[in-house]
Amino acid sequence: MISQIKGRLVEKTPTYVVVDCTGVGYLLHISLNTFSSIPDGEAILLYTHLSIKEDAHTLYGFINKTEREIFRLLISVSGVGPSIARTMLSSMSTDEIQQAIATENITLIQSVKGIGAKTAQRVIIDLKDKILKTFDMDAISTTPNNTNKEEALSALDVLGFNRKQSDKVLSAILQENSAATVEVLIKQALKKL
Repeated sequence: MISQIKGRLVEKTPTYVVVDCTGVGYLLHISLNTFSSIPDGEAILLYTHLSIKEDAHTLYGFINKTEREIFRLLISVSGVGPSIARTMLSSMSTDEIQQAIATENITLIQSVKGIGAKTAQRVIIDLKDKILKTFDMDAISTTPNNTNKEEALSALDVLGFNRKQSDKVLSAILQENSAATVEVLIKQALKKL
């Protein structure tokens, strides 16, 4: 119903902001990530999600569409309500949440207050495919960041090779030799591409 709010920032706390939009003050519940990303100026634009329950209409604000989309995916999971989803977005960045779900890191998801073992498993089961599809992630490339791999991927990209294909080849090389240098990665990838 309400997709975004643009206006003057009236009040800012770690849990909510009040935005004056042509004389009407909207209270938006926010995560700590959004709080730290909100600029100090008066003009503000937040993407929103309106949660309607029988006893309350609650507006949630997000600094970008990615954070809002992850919030919506999280609350679609049985046992994860808006407050737990907001706590998760406050505890981890959107990239960390995507990586945790894609790599099935139950321990990291379970570290969020309010999420137990069963809920963490349900989050992974329900959202892994959606996260991989929605954010165009590749299941093979969900290994922790490797700067050598990133540099080799950039070099192969510049040379005109398909990025996804290069990423798969580099991941396979790194599984065999995790300490490979950038030069070794590029040379071996060129032989396999």
